[in-house]
Formats: sequence, C-alpha cells, structure tokens
Amino acid sequence: MAILILGGAGYIGSHTVYALCEGGRDVVVVDNLETGFAAAIHPNARFYKGDISDKNFINGVFQKEKISSVIHFAAYSLVGESVTRPLEYYENNLCKTRDFLACMVANGVDKIVFSSTAATYGEPDEVPIMEDDRTQPANPYGETKLAMEKMFHWVAEAHGIRYVSLRYFNASGAHESGKIGEAHNPESHLIPLILQVPNGQSEYISIFGNDYPTADGTCIRDYIHVTDLATAHILAVDYLEKGGKSDIFNLGNGVGFSVKEVVDTARKVTGHPIPQKEVERRGGDPAKLIASSQKAVKILGWRPTHDSLEEIISSAWKWHKHHPKGFQE
Repeated sequence: MAILILGGAGYIGSHTVYALCEGGRDVVVVDNLETGFAAAIHPNARFYKGDISDKNFINGVFQKEKISSVIHFAAYSLVGESVTRPLEYYENNLCKTRDFLACMVANGVDKIVFSSTAATYGEPDEVPIMEDDRTQPANPYGETKLAMEKMFHWVAEAHGIRYVSLRYFNASGAHESGKIGEAHNPESHLIPLILQVPNGQSEYISIFGNDYPTADGTCIRDYIHVTDLATAHILAVDYLEKGGKSDIFNLGNGVGFSVKEVVDTARKVTGHPIPQKEVERRGGDPAKLIASSQKAVKILGWRPTHDSLEEIISSAWKWHKHHPKGFQE
C-alpha cells in the first residue's frame, strides 16, 4: 500500500517524500506545481500532476493506486499574503480540502495526516504553547488552517476517518544531501531571505518591527529543521496505521530565537556581515511563538535531532549557496 502526499513537490512535502523513499516506502505524489517543483520530487515516487479539488482527477489516482494513508501539505502558507488575499486562502486551503475529503470518503481511504500551523493559536497567553491552549488566529492563514482542523474533526465523526493534525512552527533548513531545499517565489521566510544577502541577491535583510515585547524588540520564533518535520509526519502515519485515534500535536524545538539572533547566527555561518534595515511591523505577526512538543514526544515517539540553529542555517546555506535560483536553474 502506498502513502499519498498532497503537495509533495513543495518544501516540507518534498523532504517528507525523500524521507519516505529513502526508508523504502511506496509513495505517490499529487501536486499542481503552482508553488512546487517537479525537480524536488524523489525519483522513486510516482507523480500525478493535478489539483486536489479536481474530483475526477483525484478519484482516478485513488483507483489507480492502492492508498493506505494521506499526508496533506497542499495549502497556501504566507501570513502576509493571507491578510491581503483572504478569499483566495479560504478557497485554496479550506474549499479544496473539502473537495478532497469527499473523494477520500468515496474511495474508502480513512487515514490522513494534516500539515497545520502554530498560527492557529494567534498571540499566545503564555509560552511554551500547549495543544489545549486557546486558538484565536491573528491572520486568515491561521484561520483557514484552524477551520480545516475542525472540518477534519466533523468528517471523522461522520465518516470514520482518523486524522492527525501537526501544528508546527518555523520550518527551516534543507536536506543533508543538498539536493533539495526551500524555494519560494516570492520568498517570504526569514532564513532564506537572510541568505539572499551573502548570495548577492539582496543588499540587506529587512527586520519587520523592533518594538515587540521581547528582549531585543524583534519577534521570537521556534525554528525546526525540515528533516525533523518530515520524520514527525511519518511517525504520525505509522501511529494512525497502528490504530491510533485522531489527535493534534505541536512540533517545535521548545526554544525561541529572535529575528536579530537568527541574523547574527547567519553572519557566523556565512562569514558575511549581512547588513540589516529595520522597517515597520507586518500585520498579523505575534510577538512570541514557542512550542511544547512533549505530547508528540510521548505519544508519537518523536524527538528533533537537528535542533541547533547553527546546524539549521548551515544546511540552508549549503542549499542556497549552490542553488541561488532554487529549482529554476
């Protein structure tokens, strides 16, 4: 039986596909390549190009392949963009997932792992954040992901699907081989934006806001290596395939770094001065997001192994230095 990866040509999806294929698993990838890249897909995976909302296409994939479980990465994920384009985020993230779930139910596939986000919490009351803390998203991206989680819950109640929702924090880093890594156009994630400076693609890094209630005034985030995220998704699939009940898990290192600390670490890794420019805050950015992953450690047996910020940035730099144009070279 195969595992179906939705969005397997994207950043986290492609790393999960690599981890599954390197572990000898049978993998099927569906991606419309709107933001993903065919070159990022492991050669051992079977690839179908199409949209998850195309029911004829998805039903055809289910009929051709024997699918045991699904991992869902197919969503828009840019906080700032979601604030200016909320309707597109609801359409792409929520409505298309609704259409895909209808195909799952029709084809008798009953296990799905969902790529959620810490943005479901909004501005937390305290850190580290626990899974049962209040959810009050501060942007449409987080709202759509939370709505997707609730839809999974009610579909599970009605149709017997079991799901795992993984709420994770700032995915970062790249595959140790240097073959795949992060590539967005336009780029909006902090570490690749920082690394554009030593790569000669930007003159400076913009720091959005210096008046947050943190030690140095910049936002604090929990950075987690993409390979550790891939491992967590695979453990979640194994958990469901062994009969585990539907659940929600945080994924993070449990340690927060400010924007300025990340820039300083990138300077150390690259040997470049990386000039910075402080600009106005962006809408929808909470001051501090740090996860408690103890539930995932206890129940899934997950533990991050690439938890050094220097290691995370070093792996990203290895990718970006040799692939300054990402997969478009």
